[in-house]
Amino acid sequence: MKLIIVSVGHKMPDWITKGFDEYAKRMPREAKIELLEIKPEPRSTGKTVGQIKASEGQRILAALPQDCLRIAMDEHGKQLTTKELAEQMHVWMREGKNVAFIIGGADGLDVSVKNDASQLMALSALTLPHSMVRVLLSEQLYRAHSMMHNHPYHRE
Repeated sequence: MKLIIVSVGHKMPDWITKGFDEYAKRMPREAKIELLEIKPEPRSTGKTVGQIKASEGQRILAALPQDCLRIAMDEHGKQLTTKELAEQMHVWMREGKNVAFIIGGADGLDVSVKNDASQLMALSALTLPHSMVRVLLSEQLYRAHSMMHNHPYHRE
């Protein structure tokens, strides 16, 4: 199973890249995390926010593997506990499905991406910077996987 984090944004600050890389390298081969960066739409073209989101949405949908489960990250999505995420990850692994977690850009995700997704998921009810979401999500995926295997990383 691959866990693909599809994220609008590139040229992230070094601490974001290091944070993501740290959790991605901890994952075992059977649950590898891959990052697929989508170039953001330039904000200096005079396009409206809706047009920017639509352009980014088209690039996201074109880049997604066809055979994966698609989860759009959105603050209005379903909030899972880490234990629930671990249980869900166990199901995905049993089914052998690759899972793509889609993170929008500065203006969020276009409705076309949300409608294409199997589910909307929230890390928090708070609005989070899109660059930080990739780090927080990779950590939660690592934490969920460690819970599944009784690794001492997660404590209750």
